[in-house]
Amino acid sequence: MTDSGLKDKVARLRQAYAPHEHRPLGGYLAAMGTYAGVTGALAGLVRLTGRPVPDRPAPGDVLLLSIATHKLSRLLTKDAVTSPLRAPFTRYDKPIGSGEVMEQVRDSGSSTRHAIGELLSCPFCLAVWVATGFTGGLVLAPRLTRLVATALTAVAASDFLQMAYAVAQQKAEGGRHTED
Repeated sequence: MTDSGLKDKVARLRQAYAPHEHRPLGGYLAAMGTYAGVTGALAGLVRLTGRPVPDRPAPGDVLLLSIATHKLSRLLTKDAVTSPLRAPFTRYDKPIGSGEVMEQVRDSGSSTRHAIGELLSCPFCLAVWVATGFTGGLVLAPRLTRLVATALTAVAASDFLQMAYAVAQQKAEGGRHTED
């Protein structure tokens, strides 16, 4: 098949997949390939170092990494302070509270850039990558990984306490009656 024949076939596939909307299938493919490469490199590094892989992670580690994955994913994809990391791929839309912002993916014409923008603005999408990094870290550098995950888990707990405090303050202020 010629190069132009392959391009035509890909264009037809893209059109058949999403006729009313541009979906960056090539960018998604590049992201999946990168993820597979990173995961393969982690597995190769584990094998090369001879680190033992647990048959079953400890429930405490699963809970710790789950909360840390949630926090780091939100921090990277929604936090106002990390917006410079996303700026080449997203455009600011509006604040959404608690120090977070809503951003839209830049429509740059580049399938890869669009896919990266989606990845960097979606905490659910990025969580897979973060969890993979934490899991690899748990095997390769368990003490450091647990320390970092503990800090992120503490921040996540603090976030929930801050929100609960704000709700309690609002209720207390709403319950006060002023004398006329």
